Amino acid sequence: MNNTPTPAYGGAALLSLLWLFATCAHGDITIDVSGVDGDIRINVLSFLSLQRYADNSSVTPETVQRIYQRIPQEVRAAVKPFGFYEAKIATTLKREGEAGRDWRATVKIDLGLPVIIHEVEIIVTGPGATSPIFKRVLARSTMTIGQRLQHADYENLKSSLERTAAANGYLDAKFERRELLVDTSKRSASVHLVQSTGPRYHFGSTQIEQTVIEAQLMNKYLRYHPNDFYDTGALLRTQFALDDSQYFSAVEVLPGVRDPNTLTVPIIIRTKPNKKNRYSVGVGYGTDTRWRGTLAWDDRLINARGHHSRVAVKLSGISQELEAHYIIPIGDPALEKFSIESTYGRTTLGDVTTTGLIVKPGLTQVMGNWQRVFFVSGNETISRTNFTRTNDRLLIPGMSYASIPKGYFGQPIAGRGLFVELTGSVQALGANGNFLRLLVQDDRRFDLSKNWHLLLRGQLGATVASQLSEIPANQRFFAGGDRSVRGFALNDLSPVDVHGQKIGGRDLVVASVEIERALPRSFAVAGFVDAGNAMDSFHSPLKYAVGVGLRWKLPAISVGFDVARAIYPRGLGPRLHLNIEPNF
Repeated sequence: MNNTPTPAYGGAALLSLLWLFATCAHGDITIDVSGVDGDIRINVLSFLSLQRYADNSSVTPETVQRIYQRIPQEVRAAVKPFGFYEAKIATTLKREGEAGRDWRATVKIDLGLPVIIHEVEIIVTGPGATSPIFKRVLARSTMTIGQRLQHADYENLKSSLERTAAANGYLDAKFERRELLVDTSKRSASVHLVQSTGPRYHFGSTQIEQTVIEAQLMNKYLRYHPNDFYDTGALLRTQFALDDSQYFSAVEVLPGVRDPNTLTVPIIIRTKPNKKNRYSVGVGYGTDTRWRGTLAWDDRLINARGHHSRVAVKLSGISQELEAHYIIPIGDPALEKFSIESTYGRTTLGDVTTTGLIVKPGLTQVMGNWQRVFFVSGNETISRTNFTRTNDRLLIPGMSYASIPKGYFGQPIAGRGLFVELTGSVQALGANGNFLRLLVQDDRRFDLSKNWHLLLRGQLGATVASQLSEIPANQRFFAGGDRSVRGFALNDLSPVDVHGQKIGGRDLVVASVEIERALPRSFAVAGFVDAGNAMDSFHSPLKYAVGVGLRWKLPAISVGFDVARAIYPRGLGPRLHLNIEPNF
C-alpha cells in the first residue's frame, strides 16, 4: 500500500500547520505602570498576574484578556501595605507590533490620601520590661503618631520583639494584645502591641556526644557556662568554634526541652569525628607570582589533647618553600595556641634572593577584641644580589596585635583588619647591628549602598637602625605589585645600592582608595587610586597610580583584573594586574 499523501492532502496539512502556528505564535506583553515608584512600584509589579506572563510567548489572547481584568484588584492589594486604601486605577490594553501579536497594558494609579497612624500602644511588660535589649527594639520602631501606615513596619516590629525574646532567654514571651486597626472612612490606624516577656531562662546542663578529644578541651570550646542567661547567639558561636576546630566532620548544638520549674534549658551537642588526615592542592595565578601552587597535608588530630600539624610545599615564581607547623591549643582553643612554625626555602624580594631556614615558635593569646602573638624567629639565611652576599644567623623576637572580627574564630591574617607587628634584634642575639622594626596595616570595606562599596587599604612601616646593612634583607620593606601599589611591578619600589640593585628600605608607606560597583552574575567593576613607596627616609616622594578593574567571584575561584597606570613618575605605560585564586 502506498501511504504517500496526495498533493491535495499535503496542501491541506500545510495550511493546517500554518493556521496552528498563527494562533499559537503570540508576542511579548509590555506593562507600563505610572503614578507610583520605588518600593510601591516593585510591589505592584510583583502582584500583577500579567507581569508573570510577560515573557510567555504561548499565552493565548483569551488568557491575556482574562488576566487583564484582575489588574485593579491586584493593584489595590499591592498598595494597601503602604497605607493607601483609596487608590484609583485606570487601565487599557492594546495590541501592537508586527501582525498585532504584541500586547501593551497601561496602568495609571492615583494613590489618593494615605492612612495615618493616630494611636500607638507598644508596651513590654513582665520581668524583661526594663531590659536594654527590648528598649533598643522599641527605640528603632518607626510606628509613631502622624506617620503614614506601613504594614511592613508593624510586622517588622512584631517579629523583632518575638526574636529578641526568644534569642535572649524569654522563652515564655507572648503578646497579650496584637492588633493593627484601620478605619478607612477616617483614613486612620491604631497600633496595639503589648508583649509580656515572662521569666528569663538560664543554660542548664550540657550533654556532649564525642570521643575525639579530651572532655576538658571540649568544654573550652563552649561559648557559654551553666547558669548564664540563655542566649541563642552563644549556641551559634559554639557551633562555629567547634566547626572551625576541624576535629569534627559534623556538629549539632541543640537546645533541649526547657524546664519551667527551674527556668533552665539543657543543651545537647552531637558530633561526628573528622578524617584524621587531609590532603589538599591549591593553584592560582598572579602577575606578581605567575603560576603558584600549594600541596599540603594536615594531620587534624595527633592526640586527644587536640595537637595538630600541617606540612605544605609552596611554589611560585618568586618563592619555593617547605613549611611545617605544629599547633598546641591552649586557653581558649578556638583562638589561642602555642605553635612552632618552620620554613625552609628560597624567596626573592626586589633584587635580593634569600635562602635558608627560619624557625618561629609563638604564643597566641586573646585580649578582648585583640589577638596577641609573642614569638621568636630564628634565622639562618643567606641573602644574595648580583654583587653581594650576606650571611645572617640571629634571633628576632617580636610581638603582634590583630583585631578580631565579631564572631570570628581562627588566626587573624595580616592584611585583613588592623594588624600591628613590632620586631627587632640586637648584636647579642646574633644581629649585625641593633634594629627595631614596626609594621602597621589595615583594610576596611564600607557598604555605601547595596551595590556600591568603598575599600580602603594602608600600610605604614618604619625601622630604626644606624645603617641599612644592619637590617636583615627579609626584614626590609618593598612596595609595588598586585596587593601594594598597582601600576608598578612587584617589589619594584625600593631604594637601590651602588650597583643599582633593589635591596629594600627602612620605611614604607602604602595607601589605596577603591570604589567598587557590583554587577549581575557575580561581576563587579572598580576604580582606584594607589600611592606609596619603600624608602630610606619618609622625606622621599611617594609614587602614584590610577586604574580600573573587573572582578568576577565564582563559587570556587575569584578572578581580579586591574589595569593601572603610574601618574607619578610620568612616562610609564599601563600595567596589567591579574590575580586568580581559589575561594578556600
